[in-house]
Order: sequence, then structure tokens, then C-alpha cells
Amino acid sequence: MTLEAWEKRSDVPLLVLAAVFLVSYSWQVLDYTNTAIRGPLEVVNITVWALFAVDYGVRLLLARSRGRWFIKHFFDFLIVALPALRPLRLLRLVTLLNVLNRTAGGAVRSRILTFAVGATALLVYIAALAVLEAERAAGVITTFAEAMWWAVVTITTVGYGDYAPVTGMGRFVAVGLMVGGVVLVGVIVGTLSSWIVEKVGEGAEEAQEEQQKEIDVLRHDIAGLRELLESPHAGSKKS
Repeated sequence: MTLEAWEKRSDVPLLVLAAVFLVSYSWQVLDYTNTAIRGPLEVVNITVWALFAVDYGVRLLLARSRGRWFIKHFFDFLIVALPALRPLRLLRLVTLLNVLNRTAGGAVRSRILTFAVGATALLVYIAALAVLEAERAAGVITTFAEAMWWAVVTITTVGYGDYAPVTGMGRFVAVGLMVGGVVLVGVIVGTLSSWIVEKVGEGAEEAQEEQQKEIDVLRHDIAGLRELLESPHAGSKKS
């Protein structure tokens, strides 16, 4: 089996597993007082991790140049190494959508913007869950609402300072969220800037086309007048 064939077969199952993990992890963090579900949810999380690890190992074995493939797909390694990143696999849905636009450039920008917005929403939600799980015992961020507020102000690099992680894991999540926020904001701003530049360019092209049409009409009228003046009938009328 080739790498392409394996990826084609495993794409949808991995999306389903990512959704299952997101639900399981959310349930585990938000309903942490329910000890009855803790064991089954841990089994689900470990099973999903094992399946992701198997998929990663198979793709690495099927790759022609494993070193180059590892570098190119480093994010896939992080998904296996850091369970909290596993729901980001759901962003693969963006690449499966057919975005309809007038131009190829517009379609690319639409996909990038959709990917960035989806990544931002997922990253904020996952970071809120992770920091809540890490900080709840420390007494700093104790509710999901506080965790979401902290994640939003952190990813936007505002940082009011009303909530700040004090545990090592919480600060690790904060660093990842800040780095991801800078990258995603840059992608969104760059995409919007590219769209604005294209629209301005289209307006300039339309104005130039209108001017060219007016020039063509004037040339046609001048040519008609010249033919009229140079015709023999015009000379006889003058005499």
C-alpha cells in the first residue's frame, strides 16, 4: 500500500476520532466531579491516542524519504505527543470543502481565512480546557468562563492580567496560545490585506477599461470626421 492510499483511507476515520476525543476531553474537564465517568473517558482518550500513534507510525513507514516527511509533517508528531492538540485535526475539514469564488486567488484566500478562523476558535477552546484542568487546583482559574476569558485575551495578545496561570503546565499552555495567536492574527491580517489589494487592483482595471472604451469611441468618431472631410463630396460643397 502506498502512503497516498493509506491517507485517503484514514482521513475520515481520523476526523471522527478527533471529534470523539474533543467531546471526551471536554466532558472529562467540565464534569470533573463525576468520578463514575473518569475511567471510561480515560479509556476513550487512550484508545484515540493509540490509533493516532498507529496512523502516524504507518505513514512514517510508508514515506519514501522519512526524514523529510518527518520535518514536513512535524505537526502530526505534535498531535501524537500532545493530546490536547488532537482536536485540531478537525481543521482537515477545511481542505475538503470546495470554496466557490470567481478567481483561483480568491478561493485560496477563502480557504486560508476559513482555516485561520477555525484554528483560532478551536485553539481558544482547547487552551481554555487545558488551562482549566491545570489551574483549577491552584485556585487561580476555577471556572470554564474564566478560562475562556483568559484564552481570548491571551490569543489576542491583550493580556489584562486579571487571570494568569501559575502552574508549569498552565504556563506551557499560555506560551503555545500566545505563539499560535501571533501566527493566526498574522495570517488573518495578511489574507485580508491581500483581498483589499486585489479589490483596489480590480477597481483600477475597471476604470482603465472604461477609459479605453471612451478612447476607442473618440478614435472612431475622429476617423469618421476625417473620412467625411476627405471625401470628394466635402470638397465640392466647399467650392
